[in-house]
Amino acid sequence: MELQGKIIHALDVKTGQSARGEWKVQEFVLETIDGQYSRKMVFSVFGEDRLQRFNIQVGQEVTVSFDIDAHEYNGRWYNSIRAFNVRPIINQPIINQPFINPQQQGFPQQQGYTQQPGYTQQAPFGQQPASPVPPVTAIPNNPADGQFGAPAENTDDLPF
Repeated sequence: MELQGKIIHALDVKTGQSARGEWKVQEFVLETIDGQYSRKMVFSVFGEDRLQRFNIQVGQEVTVSFDIDAHEYNGRWYNSIRAFNVRPIINQPIINQPFINPQQQGFPQQQGYTQQPGYTQQAPFGQQPASPVPPVTAIPNNPADGQFGAPAENTDDLPF
C-alpha cells in the first residue's frame, strides 16, 4: 500500500539486542489530507540501513510504501504499519502562485516571439505567444457541384 503526506513528527529511535545482533526502529507520524479532513498515520522504519537511506525529515512531503500486520499480546490485538520504502515527493506543482511576466522582471524577450497588438492573455511558462492562427475557410474545388474542400477524385484505398 502507498500513502502520500507530510511528516509532522519523528519519535525517538529505539534500539535493542536480538539473537541476530543490534536493531534500530523509528516511528514517524504522517499527515495526509483527503478532501477537507486530515488523517494521521504512525508508521515505523525498521533497520539502521533504511533509516539512513530514507533520511526522513519533519516537514518533508513523502510517499510511504508500507505493509500492515497485526499481532496478539495478552488477548489484545495491535496493528503494525511498517514502511519498506519512503520517497520524497519531487516536482510538486506550484499552486496559487501569480504569473510573473519576464519583461516586468528584466528578462530579455525571446527571439522569434512578438507581442500582438491588443493581445492581453499571458502565455504559459513566461513565453510570449506566437502570431495567432487565422480561421480556416473552405475553398471550393468545384463550386458548381457544391463540393467544398473535398478532393476531386478519391486517390486513397481506405474504406472510410
